[in-house]
Amino acid sequence: MTIAVITVSDRASRGEYEDRSGPAIIETIKSMIADIQWETEVVPDGAQSVYDALCRHPHADWIITTGGTGPSPRDQTPEATMRYCDRTVPGLAEYFRARSLEQTPYAVFSRGIAGMKGTQYVVNFPGSVAGASLHAALLAPLLEHGVLMARGHGH
Repeated sequence: MTIAVITVSDRASRGEYEDRSGPAIIETIKSMIADIQWETEVVPDGAQSVYDALCRHPHADWIITTGGTGPSPRDQTPEATMRYCDRTVPGLAEYFRARSLEQTPYAVFSRGIAGMKGTQYVVNFPGSVAGASLHAALLAPLLEHGVLMARGHGH
């Protein structure tokens, strides 16, 4: 299985601070699943930069974005994801948001979505280390089953 992790942050992309949410996602999933190939990148906020990054990972089974999901004017990750995907998987986004609300009421501001392009999944995680780690822990048990289902294998 291949997972691409795309960190969306103006400041991290300019080198003003170190990306911590992308590595937190990888560390969390690696602690639960060993055999994964990783692709990573850091891009600035904005719909076009995120869309272009999504297009650079056509062979990943899953693309996880972290950041750019809030209400700020530059937070355009969900819009780029909608443009990139063929269809939505609202249950994933609903699951992440519901579980996040157990941790913080600020999860109501998350606009993250989930979708698919062909057999590839794209999920939007928050940019905070805590939020990204929580989402990764929630997603890890679903990864393999999701890939099998997308490839047409039964339950």
